[in-house]
Amino acid sequence: MNPWMRYVYKIPTFLQAVLNVTLALVALTLCFFLLKETWHIFSFIFLEESDVTAYELAARLLVFFLYFEFIALIIKYFKSGFHFPLRYFIYIGITAIIRLIIVDYDNATNTVMWSLAILILLGALFLANSRPVRHDD
Repeated sequence: MNPWMRYVYKIPTFLQAVLNVTLALVALTLCFFLLKETWHIFSFIFLEESDVTAYELAARLLVFFLYFEFIALIIKYFKSGFHFPLRYFIYIGITAIIRLIIVDYDNATNTVMWSLAILILLGALFLANSRPVRHDD
């Protein structure tokens, strides 16, 4: 074996370390925004300081769940040996489309199309959770 091949084999380990550190920084940033979103929701519900409508509150709640799901995805990545389970991406996609439907509900055709997209994602989630495909638990 060539002496330089020793260094070539260390490249994936180095890149994995860079990825892990960067992903941890992203997780910390998402935690900050999750706490900020939580404060906005609680201030609307309990302090009633703002003039937020019910639609804006629902949109903020779904943004909260998006932050939550991304943080859960990062946690699962580290716990499962540096692997992203497909079903978590599907959960995030469904939540994002639901938020889009709530925020942009003016066009009925778009709402039906987004609903069909959710139906397709639910089918994909069913397939991803089936026993032969599921490898992460």
